Amino acid sequence: MLQPTAIILQAAFLLVLFLFVAWVARSTLRDLKRPDEQRSAGPPPADATGIHSAVTAGAAPSGPHDPRLVVERAPGHTPGMEYEVGNGAILGRGEQAEIRLDDPYASSRHARLSMQGGRIVLEDLGSTNGTFLNEEIVSGPQPLHQGDHVRIGDSEFHYVDN
Repeated sequence: MLQPTAIILQAAFLLVLFLFVAWVARSTLRDLKRPDEQRSAGPPPADATGIHSAVTAGAAPSGPHDPRLVVERAPGHTPGMEYEVGNGAILGRGEQAEIRLDDPYASSRHARLSMQGGRIVLEDLGSTNGTFLNEEIVSGPQPLHQGDHVRIGDSEFHYVDN
């Protein structure tokens, strides 16, 4: 027959083991939910913001500034079609969208383009299927740069700013 002390020690050991396994599982799940760029080891590089040059708030960048989205492929659109986005635009399936997408994977108000600090910024508006910038999911406002690719469902665009 087992001593009461041995039973208590076995129960305590099993409890500690269970808590350790639960902690490892929780940490792993939390890590998997973070974007890939946050999972990498080591400090981020100095230019990790994605903004290539500093622009003073309210100041326009130097040189010509004619931001446009060019259709690469999108249902109901002709490749090469251009949309001026300097004043911002909503992309989606709904009536209120300035750039209407005939795409079953697009939400009615899927994404927004807006001018912030002299740059055009892309932001997902809580869409079901997500907005992709250069094949990475947009998780917050992201500045666009010359040649960036924007994908919403089966609709693909590239950004031109010249």
